[in-house]
Amino acid sequence: MYPELFKIGPFTVYSFGLMLGIAFVLSSYLLTKEMERRKLSSNLATEVTLLAIIFGIIGSKLFYLFENWDLFLNNPIGQTFSPGGLTFYGGLILAVIAIWIHVKRKNIPFLFIADAAAPSLALAYGIGRIGCHLAGDGDYGIPTNLPWGTNYEHGTVPPSIMFRGTEIAKHYPGGIVPDNTPLHPTPIYEFLIMLLIFWILWNLRKKDWADGRLFMLYLILSGIERFSIEFIRLNDRLLFNLTEAQLISVLLIIIGAFGYYYFATNKNAHKFVPAPINADTKKMKHTHLPKH
Repeated sequence: MYPELFKIGPFTVYSFGLMLGIAFVLSSYLLTKEMERRKLSSNLATEVTLLAIIFGIIGSKLFYLFENWDLFLNNPIGQTFSPGGLTFYGGLILAVIAIWIHVKRKNIPFLFIADAAAPSLALAYGIGRIGCHLAGDGDYGIPTNLPWGTNYEHGTVPPSIMFRGTEIAKHYPGGIVPDNTPLHPTPIYEFLIMLLIFWILWNLRKKDWADGRLFMLYLILSGIERFSIEFIRLNDRLLFNLTEAQLISVLLIIIGAFGYYYFATNKNAHKFVPAPINADTKKMKHTHLPKH
């Protein structure tokens, strides 16, 4: 693994930060193109991306600190400002709230923006997981004998620490999992699955669907992806032998399934049609038209 890629003077370029930057740049570009296709100002794509970056990182960090409260109490400064330690669902929730408030002030339906952002969101998450893989920050999976089992001994969180005190560690001499133990490269699995989800959403984005239907499909597919991958990762089981991420995934799948059914069958579902952008004022107007 390569947590640190290279240094430029006193500055260190971390693999996770670099991939996070690539994810946001690429997703912002695709979102801008999609906003333009939907007859919205490209400035709105920039605003949404910035909100996603800021509140996504804040939410991810806060959620991680909440999950690892003991670690935070032992080293509050180090845990707060460490380059790793981010929980995706925390970032997703806070970013959604921030973007919802922002577009509401502009009188643009949130679900219209959510549909536009869904493919980019899937791609950004997948690329971000490449950063987790290169950093070896503990997002990897359990030991495996498969030929593509990966050595994470040079990661920021080596297996000997990650599996300490677990049932898995009891099967190794001295209760310590060797750092060079081959493990499931779950970040790579997630990258490949999210790449497929991106492809599906990107090809469906031009369908004449009611607002929200594409985003609901994103919730279903991403929820299934995360729910499945958790079975080969090491996380505490909270309820019904499921991890916190799986419980949240189940909730998102349920919301997505009901929402998708509603928007697919309800003839009264609306499709937002932006008014033309005034070239002089650059101000946006809006109208709601029933779906035909």
